[in-house]
Amino acid sequence: MIDENKMDLNYQEIADAFKNAGISGSPVAVKFAKTEDGIPDGVEEITDVARHCKMVTMARTEGSILFARADKHQCMGGAWALGLKELTPSLKSGEFYFKLGKFASWSGCMRTIDSVPHVHPPGGEEVSTYATVYAPLENTPFDPHVVIIMAQPLAMLKIAQAVLYKTGGRINTSMSGIQSVCADTCAYPYMSGEVNFSLGCDGSRKFSGIADDLMVMGIPAELIQDVADALPVVMGAAGSKK
Repeated sequence: MIDENKMDLNYQEIADAFKNAGISGSPVAVKFAKTEDGIPDGVEEITDVARHCKMVTMARTEGSILFARADKHQCMGGAWALGLKELTPSLKSGEFYFKLGKFASWSGCMRTIDSVPHVHPPGGEEVSTYATVYAPLENTPFDPHVVIIMAQPLAMLKIAQAVLYKTGGRINTSMSGIQSVCADTCAYPYMSGEVNFSLGCDGSRKFSGIADDLMVMGIPAELIQDVADALPVVMGAAGSKK
């Protein structure tokens, strides 16, 4: 897995295609910087600590362009999912989510955490990311690894159809109702090379201002051009709900 995608894409046109499909705010470009050299010139680090989902919201709704090293990530679960920090003992054991009342047993929590997608190199080390970088896609000064989309279900339907436009088949979604913006729609697409849809989670909606009627999805950057090209086709198809 390399740090730079080096893609020659018109991000403004791609962002416009998603916006024309009715998404909420801007698509968000996310990059996993493996070293300090991976941070684009001119991009400033966020001043205060914040959650990954909050930084995504800042890029999506406010146009913010920023990066955050591990010490700027407020959510331990999110920082672990993104490869910035080691998993804490309370998360690993299941204690954390059990105390939140999300599962009937610690073992259920443990099995869930064990299956949560997270960024890790082939060697298995948990800490592999130097910093995460964010920007609205139309203004991104870097090539992203993942693009995060938030939209209502009908817009997500059109995007799902655009994903399948070339090859057909089915989309297999992986989610568990926790860590939606970090694990489900950022780490999973990055590690798998596949799109992923999520219903969101309590934390991202409570702390990051994500509206209750929005779903979340992540698209590997390698696929965004094909999906953007297919969107106007599926939206204009005879059988498409107008």
